[in-house]
Amino acid sequence: MSDVKPLSHKKLAERHIPPNKTLSFPQQRASHTQNTVTTDCIPRDYVPDVAPEESLFFSRGGLQHRLLRQFKRGDLRPEAQLDLHGCTLTEASALLARFLSNAQSNQQRCVRVIHGKGHRSSEGRPVLKAQVNQWLRDVPFVLAFSSAQAKDGGMGAVYVLLRRPSVNI
Repeated sequence: MSDVKPLSHKKLAERHIPPNKTLSFPQQRASHTQNTVTTDCIPRDYVPDVAPEESLFFSRGGLQHRLLRQFKRGDLRPEAQLDLHGCTLTEASALLARFLSNAQSNQQRCVRVIHGKGHRSSEGRPVLKAQVNQWLRDVPFVLAFSSAQAKDGGMGAVYVLLRRPSVNI
């Protein structure tokens, strides 16, 4: 390691994105992203039951432990959020698929999805929470998700960590 030299800061391309701002991409890049981004948020007849106060967590392999710890603690602030309260499964699946695709296209790294705890559900269980739990696992560019901190919705919401899209220039 004695012959390793640090890169000068002038050579590194740095890009500052103000919070809560969406990026606009040239049409060519946007269409490329739309062709490669697929989400399968299809309501299923059976998904494992989830309790209203049950904590949700999922992560794909290869993520740094430090990043996951910060993510679960809510240290990575969500750049966008989607509230699914009052939606049917069909509406929620379409909204979630569109929201996740847009967030990834806009290079948002962390978002929040509010699914509720299902206390007002006609079935007496959190149907939407269980479906969201499954849908997020099926989306290939979702790296991780975790139940939110109490200040951000607690067990009625999840933080979602997204893979940054690869840009082919």
